[in-house]
Amino acid sequence: MTTGFETAPVSRRDWLLSDRPTSRMQARLGRAYMIWLRFSANRLALAGLGLILALILVAIFADVLAPFDPVQGDLRNARLLPPGTGSYLLGTDDQGRDILSRLIHGSRLTLAVVGLVAVIAAPLGLLVGTVAGYAGGWVDAVLMRITDIFLAFPKLVLALAFVAALGPGIENAILAIAITSWPPYARMARAETLGVRHSDYIAAVRLMGASPFRIVLRHVMPMCLSSLIVRVTLDMAGIILTAAGLGFLGLGAQPPSPEWGAMIASGRRFILDQWWVATMPGIAILLVSLGFNLLGDGLRDALDPREAGR
Repeated sequence: MTTGFETAPVSRRDWLLSDRPTSRMQARLGRAYMIWLRFSANRLALAGLGLILALILVAIFADVLAPFDPVQGDLRNARLLPPGTGSYLLGTDDQGRDILSRLIHGSRLTLAVVGLVAVIAAPLGLLVGTVAGYAGGWVDAVLMRITDIFLAFPKLVLALAFVAALGPGIENAILAIAITSWPPYARMARAETLGVRHSDYIAAVRLMGASPFRIVLRHVMPMCLSSLIVRVTLDMAGIILTAAGLGFLGLGAQPPSPEWGAMIASGRRFILDQWWVATMPGIAILLVSLGFNLLGDGLRDALDPREAGR
């Protein structure tokens, strides 16, 4: 016997898309699900995500996927072999090393560079920007003038100066790129902070007795994270190109490390006859940079609150 008051079971999708969430967790999961729906509707963004996931998997399983040693080569029998010769799918370089194996192991260096630069530069820029925007006055003026000094120099030129002072090496290259990458994040965070510091939400938190440090850390910074994530993702391609430029000039990863920029530098002597030595790492840089750009564009559209109602 039924009473007539039973309700149909709510599907997981309806529960996530409910406009009246019953808990904070449901609201967060629903927002994340809506972001994923907008992101997955962009096929180019999915292609970029696929490229980046492929890069991560290749880097994780490099020891399994690489058919040859990336450092040791057969200088006597395998020097400058064209692609498709025997087991060398992408050919060999002037030291008889398999280019495919070097590209696979070089993906680890690429991920290390972009990951460490993002971990260092993004939080630093976020901290500087939010503090400057919320404090205002002379604090804002001093921090923004320092930011302007860094922005006045081209990123690669400034990175070259820092690496020249610190010395060549992948660790110093990462530090130099991170030092030159934080100013745009600071500018963006400051603009976001100026838009919310006088809002009723921040005023209510201030009236409850929260300190300026807590307001910036717990309430202002989280509101800048969406824009920061998008900006960092879009900047990954520039970070990769800067690292490759330092490697090309001999200031990044040192031989025999399989860094893609250094591989292009070693192959420029054979660019006319043995074109594959420099072309293959160039294609790898192109694909990874394209993947990050497509992913960043998709995240920008998915995280844009103006897209939520469309």
